[in-house]
Amino acid sequence: MNLLQDLPRARRYFTDLQSSIVGRLEAIDGAAFRRDDWLRAEGGSGRSCILEEGKVFERAGVNFSHVKGERLPPSASATRPQLAGRSFEVMGVSLVLHPRNPYVPTVHMNLRLFAALAPEPELQPVWWFGGGMDLTPYYGFEEDAILFHRTCRAALAPFGDGYHTRFKAWCDDYFFLKHRGEPRGIGGIFFDDLNEREFEHCFALTRSVGDHFLAAYEPILLRRKDITYTQRERDFQAYRRGRYVEFNLVYDRGTLFGLQSNGRTEAILMSLPPIVRWRYDWRPDPGSPEEQLYAEFLTARNWLA
Repeated sequence: MNLLQDLPRARRYFTDLQSSIVGRLEAIDGAAFRRDDWLRAEGGSGRSCILEEGKVFERAGVNFSHVKGERLPPSASATRPQLAGRSFEVMGVSLVLHPRNPYVPTVHMNLRLFAALAPEPELQPVWWFGGGMDLTPYYGFEEDAILFHRTCRAALAPFGDGYHTRFKAWCDDYFFLKHRGEPRGIGGIFFDDLNEREFEHCFALTRSVGDHFLAAYEPILLRRKDITYTQRERDFQAYRRGRYVEFNLVYDRGTLFGLQSNGRTEAILMSLPPIVRWRYDWRPDPGSPEEQLYAEFLTARNWLA
């Protein structure tokens, strides 16, 4: 393995993935993404692709970043104190799609490669992959949940038994608002610190997750985006979006890393929805579709049982 040769290969994959997803989303929405190329003074560059006030998406962001630094931020070295002081490179694609129609779920995907470079010639660089995708519905449909989780399983199946079970449970545990005692959505898959077997195995697994994203989400988007809704559903969507904001600002490791590494703030916070509401001690009406979301979908359920 030669990490200095592998980093450009990974960069090409991530930029190609960003382009293909953005192109498909533009075809569905009918509006163009704004593309911002940027340079980071401390090292690195990226492209932020943002769509606001589209026909389908109220806000959609599909970002690529490749950040370099002289010293690992605390969020990256907290669990790896032996790497403190090393220079680093981290690259990847992060997307969050907030559709306008409350019957279409919000979706998130993140894929990244992290390399802690060796300060001395006799030391080896340390690398790992991370990422995943998860779904956050406002109104629950079992067929959507099953499709999403089935596609996540298919993305991991070629790489060995146990990955899906492990990464599904990790996702349920990670995307959980401890202060609320509830999950952010219905989960998906999540992994971090992936450095098993060899680089090619982990890189191929990460690519497979990225390549399955549209298959997991596009059918759900297409069959829900034109459902008629009222202000009641929009109000509930705005209320549940508040949970999304709380998670990203309180718990999300990617947000913390981006801010600690002096990343581009506009790109880091593109994950936040444009319209959000908080209500004091709100409870859904008994027997309502809103109650059904809590009772049947926000439960860390095994959708493939």
